[in-house]
Amino acid sequence: MMAPPLPSPPRLVAPALSFGILSDTHGLVSPALTAVFAGVDRILHAGDIDTPQVLDHLQRIAPVTCVRGNMDVGTWASNLAPMEIIDSGPIHILMLHDLARLDLTPEAADLQVVISGHTHRPAAEVRQGVLYLNPGSAAYPRGGSATVALLHIDGRVLRHRFVSLDD
Repeated sequence: MMAPPLPSPPRLVAPALSFGILSDTHGLVSPALTAVFAGVDRILHAGDIDTPQVLDHLQRIAPVTCVRGNMDVGTWASNLAPMEIIDSGPIHILMLHDLARLDLTPEAADLQVVISGHTHRPAAEVRQGVLYLNPGSAAYPRGGSATVALLHIDGRVLRHRFVSLDD
């Protein structure tokens, strides 16, 4: 007589997460940010923050992860890392300010998203299975509206969209 089969272990499923993504605030916080980022699980700031007051404001909306941009100088910015990796279940996100300073191959490093800023222009492109996402500038856009991005992760499914702060 054969023993009954063992039950399958429970499947661990990462919860769906949403991120508010911004860059290049340069000391300014749009009043629209609070409404746009309402309900996000975490805010990711890709640098050029310029003042700690920006981070204080964002922390009142949701927890913040940020990196140092080329304009982030002074004692308050000395502890900011130039690059951060955010793990979201099966999705790994790398954030840095200037994409030109990326010194690794994201797909080889098992990264699914690379977030950057610096250009003040929103952009999204998938290369080699990696989403490269630049939210544009939340304060000083070049050639368009001030923008941020929303990124929703559900398991291995990524959805993003840009939101204009000028509307």
